[in-house]
Amino acid sequence: MKKIGVLTSGGDAPGMNAAVVAVALNAAMYGIPLVGIKRGYNGLLRKSESLSDDMEELRLDTVLDIADRPGTYLRTARCAEFMDPQWRKFAADTLRAMDIGGLVVIGGDGSFQGARHLCHLGIPCIGIPGTIDNDLAYTEMTLGYDTAVNVCVDAVRAIRATSRSHDRPHVVEVMGRHCGDIALTTAVSTGAEIVLVPEVRWSVEKVAARLREQIAKGNYRTTIIVAEGCWESMEPFDMYTFLNAHGKRCYEGEPISAYRFASILKRMCGNVEARATVIGYTQRGEQPTARDSAFAFEAGNLAVRLLRDGISNQVVGMREGKVFYMSIDEALKEKRHFRRELYNLVNRM
Repeated sequence: MKKIGVLTSGGDAPGMNAAVVAVALNAAMYGIPLVGIKRGYNGLLRKSESLSDDMEELRLDTVLDIADRPGTYLRTARCAEFMDPQWRKFAADTLRAMDIGGLVVIGGDGSFQGARHLCHLGIPCIGIPGTIDNDLAYTEMTLGYDTAVNVCVDAVRAIRATSRSHDRPHVVEVMGRHCGDIALTTAVSTGAEIVLVPEVRWSVEKVAARLREQIAKGNYRTTIIVAEGCWESMEPFDMYTFLNAHGKRCYEGEPISAYRFASILKRMCGNVEARATVIGYTQRGEQPTARDSAFAFEAGNLAVRLLRDGISNQVVGMREGKVFYMSIDEALKEKRHFRRELYNLVNRM
């Protein structure tokens, strides 16, 4: 193999840089030059005026110090053009023109779809799961998930301390548009009393009733963990009429949010001083935990070995604590199984 390419695509995730370093170390061990493609698949489409803005030779003296750095050194971006078969062919031709005989793609579901298309065009690809949401069914963990959860756990523990001091319930929003794993694991790890996720339908009235039960028991510092996508699974509720009728100005078209949800609960539960915090992008921008870094190291090593041995159209994952690989096609067919029993346990205690 003349050269290997590596790119990071989709949302950035802690551990992406560590995976790039692992790929660089193993490529160097086999004497294979490594090319970093910038801003995901955009770099393969040569969108920049200069080649150096789209691709970069990755030498060990360049990348060794980025392993514990947050974000992604190679940058990342969405690439709508990659949905077009003509642009995918252009990307494959670019790789051939650069003598890149294999590509390591670090990203989530959409990134793997792109890698699969390139494989069908004759470009050997290996995928490494990099997404904080942990929403790829074939693997027990994805790069960045453990770090994101730890960021949320630290934040919620601090919030619960001040909630306890002031006897205030608190709504804490964490990331997870279609997957509630971050919210659920954070709730379990911090003793939160209520958790809301995209996978389960819920109603404002039932959450308010649950909060009133906690208050009746003397628990005024109840913590409600919500995934950012949980609003899509909320039962219909006329937020505008309710808030305006209770002295809180709210205009048609304004979306529900953690802050408005806290305002609703405050008025439904006897004017308790409910507060809200959105943890936000700190979940993406933290240094990777040891678990994420170790997974990145093993995944990068396996990805290069597979390409070197002529094995492609595969994704790397983790099962029962061990790194493994399987075909991209089979991995993308697997369905997620939400841990409903754990969800019920949190909301029942």
